[in-house]
Amino acid sequence: MWRSRNIATLFVVMILGLASTPIIVKGMRFDLKTGATKCITEDIKINAMTVGKYSVVKRVQGFSLPESDRVTVRVTSPLGNNYHYADRRDSGNFAFTAGEAGDYMACFWAAKQSPQKTLSIDFEWKSGLAAKDWSKVAKKGQVEMMELELKKLYDSVTTVHEEMYNLREREETMQHLIRSTNSKMATFSFFSLVVCLSVAALQLWHLKSFFQRKKLI
Repeated sequence: MWRSRNIATLFVVMILGLASTPIIVKGMRFDLKTGATKCITEDIKINAMTVGKYSVVKRVQGFSLPESDRVTVRVTSPLGNNYHYADRRDSGNFAFTAGEAGDYMACFWAAKQSPQKTLSIDFEWKSGLAAKDWSKVAKKGQVEMMELELKKLYDSVTTVHEEMYNLREREETMQHLIRSTNSKMATFSFFSLVVCLSVAALQLWHLKSFFQRKKLI
């Protein structure tokens, strides 16, 4: 029973994640002239996973690129923090979790040559849900682990709900105690006032009787 309900909850969570998590996939091929720099920006949400891979297209397959045809790559955050740097590479990849929200920049630079050449670069950039490897997540062991985590979350939510219910009951009890105390204090204040007035009246009567006996009034 719990397993069926847990799997259903898992699907609901996955559907909500699909609906709320931005999916950014950027695959392209662009030209880069030697001695020039080309930058590509992408708006990435905070705490979003992002992965990218790049490679210089070889003019002749089966042969390695010469050192002069390799590129330098740098990926920076909106605040200028360096997330990836590779010098004179023919291919590479990067992966990180965004610590800031905003436009991230991947810049490619090729060393100057004479005569000038044009390099073609394949570049793929994935962010958000598209950056996750669901083939690994779908493994049986990891699904069971996710079910366990969901059960822990369910127990945590139940505990929080019960705690909130207890706090509400305690709040009602305290409000009842406050109302009862206020009522008792009002009654006590009334009787205190009556006693004070009675004592004052007795003092006036006693003083009047004393002055009458002394024939002062």
